Order: sequence, then C-alpha cells, then structure tokens
Amino acid sequence: MPAYSAADDALTTKLVTFYEHLKDSSVPSHQATVLLFDPSNGTLKAVMDGSVITAKRTAAVSAIATKLLMPPFAEVLCILGAGVQAYSHYDIFTELFTFKEVRIWNRTKDRAVQFASAARGPVRVCASAQEAVTGADVIVTVTMATAPILFGDWVKPGAHINAVGASRPDWRELDDELMKNSVLFVDSRDAALTESGDVILSGAEIFAELGEVLKGTKPALPEKTTVFKSLGMAVEDTVAAKFVYDAWSAGN
Repeated sequence: MPAYSAADDALTTKLVTFYEHLKDSSVPSHQATVLLFDPSNGTLKAVMDGSVITAKRTAAVSAIATKLLMPPFAEVLCILGAGVQAYSHYDIFTELFTFKEVRIWNRTKDRAVQFASAARGPVRVCASAQEAVTGADVIVTVTMATAPILFGDWVKPGAHINAVGASRPDWRELDDELMKNSVLFVDSRDAALTESGDVILSGAEIFAELGEVLKGTKPALPEKTTVFKSLGMAVEDTVAAKFVYDAWSAGN
C-alpha cells in the first residue's frame, strides 16, 4: 500500500499479510510493516510496526466519523468483535467520548470476557449480537464475518455504525435493510465499490466520502441512522507513520 503526502512530506509503503485463521489464534489475522522513505531521494528512513499503526489509525478514522455522525447525547457504545481492532477502537472511543455503558459481543464468548477483563472501565459481555446492539447509540463492527451479523431491525433509529470488517467484495457484516435504510459514508468511493461486500452486494447508495464532510462540501446528518464503511487508505498509514517518526526523532 504505497502513498505520498506532499503536505506531510512523507513517502511510505505498507506491506500487509492477511490470513483467515479458521481457529482462534494468538496470531492476528492482519500483520503489517510500514517502510518510511525520504521523499527527496528515496532513502529508507525507518522500518515500523505496521500492525500497531494500522490498528490505531483505523480507530482514529472511525472516531472522526463518529464525532461527526453520532447522535447527540450518545450514551451506549456497542462493539461486535474482540480482536485487535476492538481494543484500539475501545481505547480511543472511551478516551474521546463519554459513554454511560459499553457492551461487547464476540462469536466466542471467552474472547469477549478476556476483552472485558482487560478494559480500563466496565464492559458488559452480551450473549448475542442482538442483545449488544439493542438500544446502542454507536456500534462498531470489527469482526471476521463473511455473512451479516448486524441487522437493520435491531438498530436504534438515529444510531451510528462504524463498519470496519468485511473488507472483501463477497464478505458482509451488515444486512441489506441496514445498508439501504441508512445514510452511507465511506473513506473512499472507489475502494468501497470494488472491495466492500456490504456496499456492492446491498446496492446501497454512497452519500459521501468522510473527507467531503470534513471539507464541508457534504452535510454530516447526525440526526439520521448513519453507516461509515471503513476500508482503510494508504495515506492514513503515511500520515501516522510520519507522526510517529517525527515524535521519535524529537525525543532523540
């Protein structure tokens, strides 16, 4: 995943491996390394842990979307999934927002229990995805699901959903009802129309890219039920890697 940011004077490429572990494994499904280059001459400046950068930048983008799109006075956060992205999303969401309740559901309950015990605040482990979702104001899906695990008739009107899993054109996390009856935001239109099964198979119409909302060319519509479909962009890794490198350089 190569990218160049003139604004940040940064050139990187990220190398990613993806393995679908059929059994729960201590090895993450996604592993990555980020190479940071000097844009003026191509010299390699740093080799960085891309897995940490990916986890944190993905959660940061979800947090930006949530800040713009979530309903006012959101009180309940629901996380579906208990992998690396669940932890990074929990960390930044509980740092930036004030929720009265946090819920988690995972396909294997012991992983959800482990997550709850490691969390810095109280987390309610739910027996089903429906139990976790019902009444939630903000929902984060970070699963390895290949078929829908979140259904529109469970979702509270006006809720905001960050859909982070299902990064292949034939994989789903959200059902057609939810996709078609929500206002759909994406990080990249081109990526969503070629990589996201939730977008492609539902035929849902993309309302805006998140960048358009940030630039003010499209409204956020927090009063509506909203979905942010996150697939990740190489420039996010570039900006994050440069940020980390500059912080490290300043300390040395």
